[in-house]
Amino acid sequence: MPKRIDQLQADADADLKAVTSAEQLEAFRIKYLGSKGALKALMGLLKEVPKDQKREFGQRANALRQGLQESFEQRKQSLGGGAKPKAAGKPLLDVTEPGAPPRLGRQHIITQTVDELIEVFGRMGFDAVTGPEVEDEHHNFVALNIPQQHPARDPLDNFYLTDPDGENPLLMRSQTSTVQIRVMENTKPPIRIVSTGRVYRPDEHDATHYSMFHQIEGLYVDRNVSMVDLKTTLMQFAHAYWGPDADVKLVPSYFPFTEPSAELYVKIDLGKGEEWMEVGGCGMVDPAVFEAVGYDPEEWTGFAFGLGIERLAMRKYDIRDIRWLFENDVRFLRQF
Repeated sequence: MPKRIDQLQADADADLKAVTSAEQLEAFRIKYLGSKGALKALMGLLKEVPKDQKREFGQRANALRQGLQESFEQRKQSLGGGAKPKAAGKPLLDVTEPGAPPRLGRQHIITQTVDELIEVFGRMGFDAVTGPEVEDEHHNFVALNIPQQHPARDPLDNFYLTDPDGENPLLMRSQTSTVQIRVMENTKPPIRIVSTGRVYRPDEHDATHYSMFHQIEGLYVDRNVSMVDLKTTLMQFAHAYWGPDADVKLVPSYFPFTEPSAELYVKIDLGKGEEWMEVGGCGMVDPAVFEAVGYDPEEWTGFAFGLGIERLAMRKYDIRDIRWLFENDVRFLRQF
């Protein structure tokens, strides 16, 4: 066995001295240092070495491997880095070839939509504001005239962060209406604002529902505001955002924080022909909400609306499944 190590050392030294090109150096590496090379085969003979000689054999074989690796690296540097052999008749680098342009990132479709919505409502005189995503029960329910027994406050329908039976527990906000309350608590009317942001509800995921989504909330408070102002605002928005041919309608509904209340519907094709899709709720601010923030409901009136941003984008860009917006598939996102 020692003679085999000596012979392998001598053969490798002789072959390395004869190397004059990158191609020959690569052949040397494969022959001696490769996964099926001579050193690998030598180490495979360890099981045949007598037990009292295994340690010496292993030490000499490792020393040989280390020595050949160092000699290989030195030779590689002397040959200019041991570059890979160039293809026959072709240079390693064509300096005349135009460079590949870098692939630039872009805003997510939701971010683009938020910016578009703020711009549309900004032209109507609405200022953009924001609020916290972690809310307390007072701002998320109590101040919005949602009573304790209302099903919307059920722990199974919300993401509570603290004990829901405790005093003013914390939760992930279920609506951006909380921003309305915070603005009214700190601002005297008249007010005209929109707020955007994420909201959280444990909905079952399907083509039009997701457990985390985005809303844009609008609030207008002044003297003599009426349902006509609300309808006009939403219709002008719909035609400015979707185009003059958008088919939209308001359907009577109920919300604890508005009276009267309605839902905004738009026609959309989700792959089964056109159908009506609800994109948000709206209505005149309930006097109880004004009282909760210290406004005199005899002097001030107002309207509020909350629209699902994902659904607005689905209608505009013909997106047929809300889940596509959160899968981070570059092939999908690159379209916008």
